[in-house]
Amino acid sequence: MAYYWFKAFHIFGVVAWFAGLFYLARLFIYHVEADMETEPAQSILKKQYSIMEKRLYTIITTPAMVLTVAMAVGLLSVMPDYLHQGWMHAKLGFVGLLLIYHFYCGRLIKQLENGECNWNSKTLRFLNEGPTLLLIVIVMLMIIKSQFQTSATTWLIVALTVLFLATIQLYARKRRLDKEREVAEAAATTEQALQS
Repeated sequence: MAYYWFKAFHIFGVVAWFAGLFYLARLFIYHVEADMETEPAQSILKKQYSIMEKRLYTIITTPAMVLTVAMAVGLLSVMPDYLHQGWMHAKLGFVGLLLIYHFYCGRLIKQLENGECNWNSKTLRFLNEGPTLLLIVIVMLMIIKSQFQTSATTWLIVALTVLFLATIQLYARKRRLDKEREVAEAAATTEQALQS
């Protein structure tokens, strides 16, 4: 019976943890893009994003990470045979990468607040894909375990995943280019008005 309690709360923790990580990376992008705004909007936005990032990280994302890890320890204590299986070693390795990502996000929050972050919105968009890829790999390892096959279905799913991620990147690029064009047009209009 303990197995099901551990599993249920492990799943709750995973969902909340990933939701927090996904939104946190998006806030980082907005925070960096606030530099394109003029004052006082820039200062107001940066302050608001700093507050949102800290609260999300400390109130939701980190407690969800702790719950996830604690329930995973509980699951492994009930099912110790999993520790002898290769798929579990791989899964734990990817979870280790996810923990590194999580704590790196905490470091980015401090850098953004202090104006020391060297990342631009484009590179932060790539950082945003990290938890998505890790989620896919971890879930696939949990579901498939040691029966991974390289059938046509497997490669179709891999291709669809890559297509999904590429579409997200292309859409983000389109939005960025549209914003740059809009800013250039506004600057040209302002310049023409000043010359008149």
